Amino acid sequence: MNQTIINTAETIIKEFPKTRTNTDPYVVLITTILSQRSKDENTEKASNQLFQDGWDVYEVAKKDPEELYDKIKPSGMYRQKAKNIVETSKVLIKEYQGKVPPDIEKLIQLPGVGRKTANIVLWISFGIPAMAVDTHVHRIANRLGWINTKTPEKSEYALMEILPSRLWGPINGSMVEFGKAICKPRTPLCSLCPINQSCQYYLSGEEPK
Repeated sequence: MNQTIINTAETIIKEFPKTRTNTDPYVVLITTILSQRSKDENTEKASNQLFQDGWDVYEVAKKDPEELYDKIKPSGMYRQKAKNIVETSKVLIKEYQGKVPPDIEKLIQLPGVGRKTANIVLWISFGIPAMAVDTHVHRIANRLGWINTKTPEKSEYALMEILPSRLWGPINGSMVEFGKAICKPRTPLCSLCPINQSCQYYLSGEEPK
């Protein structure tokens, strides 16, 4: 493994920590479904509204999707998300006694759950090393020059080859924070970046004026 890449990843994790206040598997699963194509603040609002009355998997499974609309509307795409959340809850009860399975192959069979969502649940709720790759991780890892991939799924496997498993879980949340604060999509703040001397993009001289 490339020690420079490992050191850079450790710096990102240290400088841009991501704290998680709730590790309940069901809450994390549903919140991550809500986060799809949604800003963090909108996801948080939708999740808080959905769970504020103490709803659990059994309560949600009994609802019609329409009953979730007002609660999760801030997250966007609320009709499809409501349908997926209710259906996922029903599957959890029918097949897993209401529990979220700590298995990626079982998780990705749930409605609305892809590899990113599954990996986030595995790491946050079960402490299982898992590489969750969203648009932030995919974009930044390629910008830094760690990998050269075209899709998040290919980035997932490429990053697993170059990073030790102890960093797989933490790097996602920290990359998200790093991407929002410094390594922005169009106007990265390269002059303020603590890892610019390890960044292929910065060293290439393409820093925005």
